Amino acid sequence: MITPVLSTKLYIPPPRTKVVLRRPLIERLNEGQSGKLSLISAPAGFGKTTLISEWITAYQHPTAWLSLDEGDNDLSRFLTYLVAAIQTIAPHFGESVLAVLQSPQPPPAEAILTELLNEIVTIPRDFMLVLDDYHLIDARPIDNALAFLLDHLPPRMHLVITTREDPNIPLSRLRARQQLTELRAADLRFSQGEASDFLNQVMGLHLSVDDIAALETRTEGWIAGLQLAAISMQSHQDIAEFIRAFAGDNHYIVDYLIEEVLERQPEPVRRFLLQTAILDQMNGALCDAVTGQQEGNARLEALNRGNFFLIPLDNQRHWYRYHHLFAEVLRMHLMTEFPDQAGVLHQRASEWYEQNGLVADAIRHALSGEDFARAARLIELALPALRRTRQEATMLSWLQSLPDDVLRYRPVLSVHYAGVLLQSGRLEGVETRLRDAERWLEPQVDKTEMVVVDAKEFEGLAGSIAMYHAGIALTMDDLVSTMDYARQVLDLTPEDDHLRRGAAVAFVGLVNWRYGELEAAHRSYVECMTRLQRIGFISDALGCSITLADLRIAQGRLREAMRTYERGLHMATQGDSFLRGAADMYVGMAEIERKRNNLSAAAQHLSKSKDLGQLAGLPQNAYRWCVAMARLREIEGDLDGALNLLQDAGRLYIGDFSPDVRPITALKTRIWLAQGKLDEAIDWMHEYGLSAANDISYLREFEYITAARVHLAQYQRGRTDQQSNLETINLLERLLKAAKDGGRNGPAIEILILLALAHHMQGETPAALAALEDALTLAKPEGYVRIFLDEGKPMTVLLETALKQGIQPEFVHQLLSASGKVEDSAPVDQGLADPLSERELEVLRLLRTDLDGPDIAQELIVSLNTLRTHTKNIYTKLGVNNRRSAVHRAEELGLL
Repeated sequence: MITPVLSTKLYIPPPRTKVVLRRPLIERLNEGQSGKLSLISAPAGFGKTTLISEWITAYQHPTAWLSLDEGDNDLSRFLTYLVAAIQTIAPHFGESVLAVLQSPQPPPAEAILTELLNEIVTIPRDFMLVLDDYHLIDARPIDNALAFLLDHLPPRMHLVITTREDPNIPLSRLRARQQLTELRAADLRFSQGEASDFLNQVMGLHLSVDDIAALETRTEGWIAGLQLAAISMQSHQDIAEFIRAFAGDNHYIVDYLIEEVLERQPEPVRRFLLQTAILDQMNGALCDAVTGQQEGNARLEALNRGNFFLIPLDNQRHWYRYHHLFAEVLRMHLMTEFPDQAGVLHQRASEWYEQNGLVADAIRHALSGEDFARAARLIELALPALRRTRQEATMLSWLQSLPDDVLRYRPVLSVHYAGVLLQSGRLEGVETRLRDAERWLEPQVDKTEMVVVDAKEFEGLAGSIAMYHAGIALTMDDLVSTMDYARQVLDLTPEDDHLRRGAAVAFVGLVNWRYGELEAAHRSYVECMTRLQRIGFISDALGCSITLADLRIAQGRLREAMRTYERGLHMATQGDSFLRGAADMYVGMAEIERKRNNLSAAAQHLSKSKDLGQLAGLPQNAYRWCVAMARLREIEGDLDGALNLLQDAGRLYIGDFSPDVRPITALKTRIWLAQGKLDEAIDWMHEYGLSAANDISYLREFEYITAARVHLAQYQRGRTDQQSNLETINLLERLLKAAKDGGRNGPAIEILILLALAHHMQGETPAALAALEDALTLAKPEGYVRIFLDEGKPMTVLLETALKQGIQPEFVHQLLSASGKVEDSAPVDQGLADPLSERELEVLRLLRTDLDGPDIAQELIVSLNTLRTHTKNIYTKLGVNNRRSAVHRAEELGLL
């Protein structure tokens, strides 16, 4: 969640002085610019940030800066700030990604970073990105995202990290590849010469060589120690005596310096420092609220002028923060001297942030001050908005910070906690939280201790509990209980509770889907989508569109699936901008065009998905883009490329409540078969326990069809006997019956094709042609083409035989033409008095896409005037007067 002081995180701290102190280190950094990463890792006070600031001053390219803090451990927040940092040098960088990160269901980090990497390449100049204070990041997802970024970093960008501890990224690999420049404490320690320049030129002292050597030895070149010493010496008359007293164990020296700095301040200044130490960033008004005084701005300006470990966070010097080390020391002294004040100070800060609309900061200070009742109240009010934007990580971190005895009396928080755990894939603890919420619904329970802030959410408590029980049951594959709980939700909620009732009917649909009852599942999802649209959950409604189209494709109803995607695209289009789900619609349309063998249109749709800035994208299901592109690579003959894309799809796949009816492992097995890697395919079949003799189920239908392909490949290569092939035919016949009984024409077409090939292998031509004719009958009305072509030469032989016997001659001729195997035969009857030419048919196929006239002309390599001539002829022959009508008429005639 972005705070109003975002610019303060992106502000590059200026060098403290024009004196260049670290020339050798800057030279080393310059030498490492050709690598990917410069890592400056050392304890507090070693001048890491100052060194990088000094380097940037001499750097000849743009620099983006991101100062990190403990609140940046949420992945979406981190990526948002990262984009905003780069926007300081490339203003329009990552705009679509920023919108996606605020969406209800942000996509995987790898997908977002892939899009960002693509945009980085377009930045016209080399640049540097600095991540300052990375040690404050303690989130594995962010470490993984950074590792991915480094693995694929374009030469255009150089990354710099300053940190107190090594980041959890593959540094050893970067070292081995000579892509890493490292500066550590031993490198950063001031030499005696650098200490002399710092103390005498920067701090304005006049110390002898011996005095400087003594200080340098005692502090071991620790820059913060030298700075503290210099500040303390400024108020001493006898410098030599101070330095002699300064000698001693380093820990004592540091303690002494700290005491010197604090104890020598006037009491009002000292009190101000201690009271404001709880703040990660501060301005005058916030300081006034925390201290109860009215001089915050003047105090901050005075401290800044006095070089008092205060760092300005913006050019207007409105927001500041203390040097991290100094802040830690101040907090330690606050807890030692005034332990009872910390809670009060945090409470005041929380109140100020709440009054200024900064709820996240208000909650953080309430939690830090252990004012859990206040924190719980703020969290309960904030949760509905966070739930709508799917900020599970933030919700979970807040709820985990509340003690059980606070949560137990707050049913709304308890049920939200259960929901966040479930949505995060953490089943442990979900039942406990639901019981905590559910007990307050029992009539005999004394409700005097119950705390409810959001009364509207409490009204829907019973429905929420049943809804999450349904989710648990579905996760455990307990379909009966899932249906029971879904019905409970419908019984417990009013008709206008669209969110809960929509979720309930979605669960009903998911159960029907798992049973293979696709039409019932479709009806449920139509209702769910309608309800979500009514309450403005458009991104979730687009997710429903994906499911609805999946169901229609499984039913073999490609035309309806395409219309579903087109309606979804319309829903996702808002003026000149698109919601994240628009990319999913283009991916789905690409898959349908591939099935129809309109490969150019399919590629255009996938390109459009990527160009939206939402892939590689950022569809809601990013793995689908990789699968769709893999299918095109396979058609092109790039089987290794297809396999690599499926590997990417496997990494991007995120399991949810939807059944995985087309596992990526099965898709990879089909590529292995195309590569001739039969042993790998057989190993997959054995690993997943797929045998021709097994009972079959809808959820594993695709896997068993794939297993049948493996069995046929074994037989074709002489590795099994005729009896085995008969068993494969039996498996296919059982699969066909199940598919037909379930109204699943999509898989039925593939099964019939495999039956035709299996019978053909047996020399049973009549049985092969009968199966092929059934497949053609199902495929022709919906425009299936590719499913035949993908079978290669064996299918071509069968199609040629079918054509000679007069089986579906027009459609078979079309398939043979598409495969480039047309024999001399009568032209296909288009049902038109004046048939369309091949060129006009090609134009017509492109008219179905979202390409405009100039794009179509470019695709065909013709002039725009020539394209207009073709289009006019098409309209005349089809008896229409516009593009939409032409496409509709062509579909009716089976030309598309």
